[in-house]
Amino acid sequence: MSSGPSSASSSESCSCAGRSSSTAHRPICPASGTTRRTSMLDLEFMRLAFGAGIIVGLLAPAVGFFLVQRRLSLIGDGIGHVAFAGVALGYLLDLPLVLTALAVSVGGALSIEALRARRTAAGDQALALIFYTGIAGGVVLVSAAGALNVNLFQFLFGSILTVTRNDLMVIAALGVGALALIALLYRALVAVVVDEEGARVAGLPVALLNALTAALAAVTIAVSMRVVGILLIAALMVLPVIAAARIAWSMRSTLLLSMGIGLAAVLIGITTAYYANLPPGGTTVLVAAAAVLVGEPIAALRR
Repeated sequence: MSSGPSSASSSESCSCAGRSSSTAHRPICPASGTTRRTSMLDLEFMRLAFGAGIIVGLLAPAVGFFLVQRRLSLIGDGIGHVAFAGVALGYLLDLPLVLTALAVSVGGALSIEALRARRTAAGDQALALIFYTGIAGGVVLVSAAGALNVNLFQFLFGSILTVTRNDLMVIAALGVGALALIALLYRALVAVVVDEEGARVAGLPVALLNALTAALAAVTIAVSMRVVGILLIAALMVLPVIAAARIAWSMRSTLLLSMGIGLAAVLIGITTAYYANLPPGGTTVLVAAAAVLVGEPIAALRR
């Protein structure tokens, strides 16, 4: 889609971002009407969107890789609903929403892991307990905060156009820190995934590593909710890993390939959303789903 003249690009892009922040699930609306084409990257809100998207595109599949290997693919959904309660708590206490979402998400993730580890409840039962408690708590807190008329779509479905410089700094700090931790502990995390009992016999702190994986999932949810939304981030954590597993030849290659697919999905999704006037979060997830479909015939040929 063509953008407007350079003299109008600033005001056009600002009005576009303003409209998106008021209804976060609406499509990107690049400026229109046209004497000269303006690149996406001439618009600051698009540069910020790509910056946040790159970090999330790498982080989400990296964490999702360990969840899929442990057959906990749906934990992202459960933590996402807990994060919604964190957002509502932020409204109630007038605190930074990312920080309250992060704190509540980490608490929910560790609770799921504690219930699973103690065998108080099976994995799916623990997930269901936290899942429904989180969403119910979110509804109650939103009502208590008087935020029923506040636009929550930006957290449920993502609002990448409203990412500010401060948001990007927080996303970058948390995302890079999480990726560095995964790189540092990769061998230990994989050992637990492959053979938990064997890792325990070898002296690895299995309980701590499992709790760390759950906490990393919570960090990913909190970091990503402005990019693809609480309801869709679990898909970006899982779908690239499923696609990569179809064509990869080792666990390391699966991890790296899934990160590449996640990054490509975000970049293609944001670009397509910009030019086709589509919602960026949903478009990104559809690109990741398409990667799974493309991987199927490739996997069949390899067999």
